[in-house]
Amino acid sequence: MAVSSLPAQDSGEFRSIARHALTVLAGQMAVMAFGLTDTIVAGRHSDASLAALSIGSAIYVSIYVALTGSIQSLLPVWAELHGAGKPDALGRSVRQSAYLWLPASALGILVLLAPGPLLRVVQVPADMRADVVGYLHILACALPFALLFRIYGTLNQSLGKPVLVTWLQMASLVVKVPLSALLALGWGGVPAMGAVGCAWATLVVYVLMAAVSLALLRWQPLYQGFGLWRRLEAPHAPTLAAFARLGVPAGLSYLVDVTSLTLMALFIARQGTVPTAAHQIAASMAGMLYMVPLSLAIATSARVGYWLGAGRPERARRAVATGMKTTACLALAMAATLWLARGQIAGLYSANAAVATLAASLLGWVALFHLGDAIQCFCAFVLRCWRITISTFAVYALMLWGVGLGGGYALAYTDWFGPAWRSPQAFWLAGGSALWLTAAAFSAMLALTLRRRG
Repeated sequence: MAVSSLPAQDSGEFRSIARHALTVLAGQMAVMAFGLTDTIVAGRHSDASLAALSIGSAIYVSIYVALTGSIQSLLPVWAELHGAGKPDALGRSVRQSAYLWLPASALGILVLLAPGPLLRVVQVPADMRADVVGYLHILACALPFALLFRIYGTLNQSLGKPVLVTWLQMASLVVKVPLSALLALGWGGVPAMGAVGCAWATLVVYVLMAAVSLALLRWQPLYQGFGLWRRLEAPHAPTLAAFARLGVPAGLSYLVDVTSLTLMALFIARQGTVPTAAHQIAASMAGMLYMVPLSLAIATSARVGYWLGAGRPERARRAVATGMKTTACLALAMAATLWLARGQIAGLYSANAAVATLAASLLGWVALFHLGDAIQCFCAFVLRCWRITISTFAVYALMLWGVGLGGGYALAYTDWFGPAWRSPQAFWLAGGSALWLTAAAFSAMLALTLRRRG
């Protein structure tokens, strides 16, 4: 999309969204490097550590994403208050988020400290459970700090100033990478702890990130006008009810989204090592591609919320149109690139010919998957600016669990639609179809919302 070909206002909106999105994307890639680092060092320690990390991280990420999603949903609320020029009200709203942070942290800690029933349901081998439980217990301590940092990140995104968040995320790699290697592999008298060592490194990093965030909120001039450090008010029922109406459905939507992939991996695992490895390559690529529309969705929703708060709905509509066009164009470009280079990409991930061949075929489905994923992600974020969350959660549950997981299972393991495929392709076809249907539904909802309320 050539900026020079856009009208002046659209050109300015594009620059604002692009600058914000690129900053968020850099931070998201740094966070993804956390997981990559842990995977590498746990694998170097032992296969058992890598397996424990895989199971433990799948459980932790499912909980973490759902809880951070409930906090991330506050972005349009704070962006509107910023756009309306109400710094005192914004400060009060941020302080009230402490009453969201506390129960969210308690719920997450409770689940992470008592994972036994879940481990039995997914049939984790008994000899692996001790490492998984130890890993999750340490991350239970890290969770409140991670959620606190997410509040800081959401506030900065709502202000259109994500750079301080991104710098913190990138700087944290300087601590995370060597500390994970030291604690997982051991050195100089430090015992090798495998996956548990990776969890300790994560705890240290999130404590530091939360501490630096609080220091910045206290001393940075950017935040001085909001009165964030005034005495915490008693819980304000209308504010917390509004938080719940946004946060609970948004958190559940995130939970459906992430578990649709984790459950897909569990269903595919029964097909054997080669399909599981090939699926992991496809899932890794899908996750990396998702960061681009996610960053654009965050940036656009911040702009939309700002303009709605400023009483400029026409500018909000223009921001939506600019963000949607940018997201669609980039999604098409990335999907086409992935399709054309799928063989080479698969070869970079694995030297095993069987794994690389199957992964290449799956990456073709990932290209289809990404197009739907990009549009639905963008629409879901923007719809929250108009407080539309319950209906989006219902669509997510029906499509991602019903059509995606249910349809994939039926194609892979039953004869309902012909001979059973017994291939990961069944799940990626069904999952991609589900996301396309979700994208169509959300696009229609967004168009209707813009006509009625934009």
